[in-house]
Order: sequence, then C-alpha cells, then structure tokens
Amino acid sequence: MTPNELETYLQQRIPLSRAMAVEVRSATPDGVEFFAPLAPNINHRDTVFGGSASAVAILAAWSALYVKMRAEMRAGRIVIRRNKMSYERPITGDFTARSTPPEAAAWAKAIATLGKGRPARVHVTATLECLSERVGVLEGEFVLMPVA
Repeated sequence: MTPNELETYLQQRIPLSRAMAVEVRSATPDGVEFFAPLAPNINHRDTVFGGSASAVAILAAWSALYVKMRAEMRAGRIVIRRNKMSYERPITGDFTARSTPPEAAAWAKAIATLGKGRPARVHVTATLECLSERVGVLEGEFVLMPVA
C-alpha cells in the first residue's frame, strides 16, 4: 500500500483525517508516519488542540495495523478498545505521528487467535513529534475482529 493509497482511503472512510489535513508520509508493513499541520488543528492558545493530537495518534496506530494486515492479506476489522494519551509538552507547530505494529511474537499470537475466529487484542503505540522533539505518546489497545 502506498502512502497516497492510505491517505485516500482515510479521507474517504474517516473524513476527520481530511478536516485535520493529515498527510501520509510513509506506509509500510513496518509502520506509518503521518504529518499534520498546526492551522486546522489549532486551539485558543495557538497550539495543537489535544483532541486533534489524540485523533492523529489513534489514526496512526490504527493505520499501522491496517497496513500490516493488508500486506499479509489478512481479513479482519480493527477497532480501538482503549487508549492512554500522554501530552508531554505543548505542540507549537506542525507535527508528525509515527507508529509500528506489535512485535513479531505478539503479532503472531494475535494472528493465530484471529485465525481461530476469535477477536485478538494488540497493543500499539504512536509517538508525536514537533520540531524534532517528542511531544506526546499514545498507548492503545486495539481489537482485531474476525469478519463473518
């Protein structure tokens, strides 16, 4: 899947990504990188609105799983179960979100569970950066749901 294909998919299926002007910079089975500008995500303090930062991080984590599943031709729905967002400092400009799928052993276990027709839980993190500094981290738990 190319970055452009993923970006088009997200804009069509998750319109909030278009409103936030999220750009997909890379999309491989090993991870994704997104870019989001300050302007459409700004708050009253001239920094990134926390909800926007969280949404971009969730989108990156979800996409890391989506790209990995597509690359392996796995069927399943991906839903977020819970997350914890840590805001380490104000995001004062354009920012990026990077995320990778789970490590090999956790991924293999999840895929085996999914292969048995059962939902599988996986943990994914996404890191936000602004001006080459880490500004936030999302710790997410996602569920891979079998399709009937």
